[in-house]
Amino acid sequence: MTITYRAKGNIYLNLTNRCPCDCVFCIGRRRGTVFGSDLRLESEPALDEILHDLELAFLDGPAAEVVFAGLGEPAMRLDEVLAVVEWLRLRRLRSRLVTCGLGQLVNPETNVASALAAAGLDAASVSLVAHNAAVYNQLCRPVFGKAYRAVLAFAENCREAGIEVELMVVELPEVDIEACRSIAARMGAGFRVRPLVTSDEPEVGN
Repeated sequence: MTITYRAKGNIYLNLTNRCPCDCVFCIGRRRGTVFGSDLRLESEPALDEILHDLELAFLDGPAAEVVFAGLGEPAMRLDEVLAVVEWLRLRRLRSRLVTCGLGQLVNPETNVASALAAAGLDAASVSLVAHNAAVYNQLCRPVFGKAYRAVLAFAENCREAGIEVELMVVELPEVDIEACRSIAARMGAGFRVRPLVTSDEPEVGN
C-alpha cells in the first residue's frame, strides 16, 4: 500500500482514494498509478502510519516540499491533513495541498482555509478546471451543487488566509485558457496549465 512516493524532488502523500469529483481527464484514477507508484489503497492509513511512512521517506534524502496528492481528494481526511501539516511545520518543512477545491463542502463544520493556515500549510494548488460553472460541471461531474462557486471561494479564502495559491487547468478544447488565466490574475493567484495526458503517454503529476 503506497502512502508516500517521490517525484520531481518532492515527497507526495496518498491518504485516500475518495473524491467528490469524477473528472473525465483524471488519468490517475483510470490508471491507479502516478509516477509509477500504485496508489490504490486497500484501506485508508491511520495518522501514525502516515507519519511513520513519512519519516522513512525522508531517510532517502531531503525534499523540496511534502505534497498532499494521491488518487483522491486529501480534504476528505482533513483531520489527518491538519495533523501532518503541523508535524511538518514544527520541523520547518514546506507543505502543499493539491485539491479539487471542494474541501469546504466536504467539511462544512470547519473553516477549512483558516484551519489549514493555522496548521501551517504553505501552498495550495487548486483545480479551477474551467472558466465557468457549465464547463466545470461537464468535466468534473461533482457530487455537490454550486461546486464551481465553492472552488473559487475556497481559493480566495486560502489566499486571504496567507496561503500561496495557484489555480490549475488542463489543456482541453472545452476550456478557455485565457479566461481562466484572467480569473487567477484577478484573484492574485498563480496559474498553471497542465497538458492533457492520455493512457499511452508519460504521466504528468502535480
